[in-house]
Amino acid sequence: MDNYQIADCFSLLAKLTEIHGENSFKAKSYATAAFTIEKLPLQLSETPPEKIVGIKGIGESTAKKIVELLETGVLKSLEEMIEKTPPGVMELLNIKGIGPKKIATIWKEMEIESVGELLYACKENRLKLYKGFGEKTQHNVIETIEFYLKSKGSFLFSQINLMAEDVKSFFEKIFLTKKIALTGAYIRQVEIIHELQIVIDDTTENIENKLSAVPDFELVEKNLHDLLYRASVGLKIRLYGCDNTSFMQQVFFKNCSDEFGEAFAENYNSIDFSTCENEEVVFKKASLNYIPACQRESVSIIEKAKQSQLPPLLQASDIKGIIHSHSNWSDGSFTIEEMAKAAIEKGFEYLVISDHSKTAFYANGLQEERIKEQHIYVDELNKQLAPFKIFKSIESDILNDGNLDYSNAILSTFDLVIASVHSNLKMSEEKAMMRLINAIENPYTTILGHMTGRLLLSRKGYPVDHKKIIDSCAANNVVIELNAHPSRLDMDWRYIDYALEKNVLISIDPDAHSLDGFDDIRYGVLMAQKAMVGKENNLSSFGLKELEAFLMKKKPV
Repeated sequence: MDNYQIADCFSLLAKLTEIHGENSFKAKSYATAAFTIEKLPLQLSETPPEKIVGIKGIGESTAKKIVELLETGVLKSLEEMIEKTPPGVMELLNIKGIGPKKIATIWKEMEIESVGELLYACKENRLKLYKGFGEKTQHNVIETIEFYLKSKGSFLFSQINLMAEDVKSFFEKIFLTKKIALTGAYIRQVEIIHELQIVIDDTTENIENKLSAVPDFELVEKNLHDLLYRASVGLKIRLYGCDNTSFMQQVFFKNCSDEFGEAFAENYNSIDFSTCENEEVVFKKASLNYIPACQRESVSIIEKAKQSQLPPLLQASDIKGIIHSHSNWSDGSFTIEEMAKAAIEKGFEYLVISDHSKTAFYANGLQEERIKEQHIYVDELNKQLAPFKIFKSIESDILNDGNLDYSNAILSTFDLVIASVHSNLKMSEEKAMMRLINAIENPYTTILGHMTGRLLLSRKGYPVDHKKIIDSCAANNVVIELNAHPSRLDMDWRYIDYALEKNVLISIDPDAHSLDGFDDIRYGVLMAQKAMVGKENNLSSFGLKELEAFLMKKKPV
């Protein structure tokens, strides 16, 4: 073990000691030791143990730890510190601009335990609300985290969506007249993309030769029919080579899940793909109604396509209003008036303002007096903006016992209530189910917000029994949110078919904290397409009069 490795151990020990709020003198002494060791002209591994304590800047306690490291390869006090620190908090040390004191605040006061959670909090303007953080710090942290996450290789669908067509254009310029198609998980609209797959009408040998001179494009895997590259932004791109006659066959099967593709190949093995101009023709030759790529996941969809034409895909234009949005009354960036006018410009019929409730102190949640003030303000705006309507709502925190954090008297003043879990996310399934079902059974709960609390690529959701929650929502006429924020997309589309079977309404909501946040609706719509959600199944596709009628019927007498 050389001096740099030893110094790194003491540096990490200093940071963790400070994060855990232990003896500040110890933290400083460890940091000083790290600095001293790194600058030493001689290697400690070549120094007799008894002489280490005599080195200027190294005390007796530090010397003992150095000897322990050299003799055992580990430092027990550091191992103990690492063991009681969540891995996500450890990862926060990789983010430049936030030192141990700030990490302690982020972890212990904001209850954030991962890089992705921190990015999400920054996008919700929560970081700047804490002492020691400001607008500039928050902006810098966002930039640093986004750069850091790019290097990890997996991306949200929304991130790939911003670059996929540019990537395709890049290859079209290189391969000129060759056929090129984006395929794979991206075309199937899967929420997390590990690699962008592209089929090219060319041999793998030619593809490799043409890309060999392209800078910042690293070949990391070479197979008989495909090549895996890593672009400078961290994106992995798998290129499939083929000839013209097999191009459509490659595209088709790359746009199917393994399960769907295997079943299709087994049952329709006589199709001559070389005579198919597009995927629609493939289905015609199979005597099947067309199945869009986003729905080619399970075998069951093939049976549905045999029997009848599949329902039309839900479109973003089918969304009639913004449900679930936050203004600057809590942690949003704009006034309610600004958000309403932006919604009107986009052609929406209504806006549901659902600022955070009082328990969400970190998000400037509304105390009862501020609720009364906001409602008066909304009434005034509704007079000015009619026939457009702003609905009075709240995103009420589900407490540890499953109660909402206002009395029924207060909850009754809202047009609708979104009930969500925001704190104490580390739960057993039993605890999570108790909290959620109690909240669903509250007569004032209209919508169950982001069911599992997941943040894609950042935080697993707490464990739930989806079917039992859906059954409870069906019994209590509660809508389930499909939170359209690209980091959430929660509830998971894989469970929506059961909700539709039980006649539970879905609500595609952007959870917007800014005007740009309205546009996140498209990501919720793409997930809803996979689950075959129709306009009639989605609350935010209800027109203003339909929504008013639904809320009137739902409200307790």
